[in-house]
Amino acid sequence: MNREQIVTQLRALGVREGGVLLVHTSFRAVRPIEGGPRALIDALRDAIGRDGTLVMPTMTDGESVFDPASTPTLDMGIVAETFWREPGVVRSTHPGASFAAVGPHAQEICAPQPLSPPHGIESPVGHVHELGGQVLLLGVEHSESTTVHLAESIAQVPYSVEHPCVIAEATTILIAETDHCCIGFRKLDTWLRARDLQREGRVGSAHARLCDARDVVRVAVEQLERDPLVFLCEASARCEECDRARASIDGCR
Repeated sequence: MNREQIVTQLRALGVREGGVLLVHTSFRAVRPIEGGPRALIDALRDAIGRDGTLVMPTMTDGESVFDPASTPTLDMGIVAETFWREPGVVRSTHPGASFAAVGPHAQEICAPQPLSPPHGIESPVGHVHELGGQVLLLGVEHSESTTVHLAESIAQVPYSVEHPCVIAEATTILIAETDHCCIGFRKLDTWLRARDLQREGRVGSAHARLCDARDVVRVAVEQLERDPLVFLCEASARCEECDRARASIDGCR
């Protein structure tokens, strides 16, 4: 598969030229592509065009002082790690939950944000939502989508877990976030498909999902208003991460 073929697939999927596109991807699922991860990035940029803005998560471990110009990502994949190092790409300054972007809205999307919540309305994900951007999941599921955390923030879910994060030399603070295993986010497949709000197809060798960020947030918030714990595993599942989120509820009141 080459760059031009990937562009054709992305446009057939519904990627908008001139739009804002937030991408979560597993290159292992997408490959093989001639030119590797950089060719995929080029194809994504070609698909949105010169007036489009490409965004990817570049989160880190938060265990050392964050330098947006040098700190490597953690578990974000080779595409995101390659992307933020490209010339002209802007990276946000959150010490644990940074994003990178390139295009006309890059500076706006990567503007300074509150430390908590990391994915609130003033975060890069919040700005993508505000700008009417799309969310593209390449070889990954909604469980990897940070946009659903934005919905949790907007819905003011009752759980919040604090994690230590280094913000300066010898200074570590606790940052609260809606942290859990996120497998429950996969329920969005059913909800979005039922409303014809999710485009699906192949990009390279990967299964791809494409949605409007506003649709994801709207549908997720509706479900959270019915059941604020809808994304947590059942207590009987003994999921350590979701159990920790449940245990935090009394402390959040």
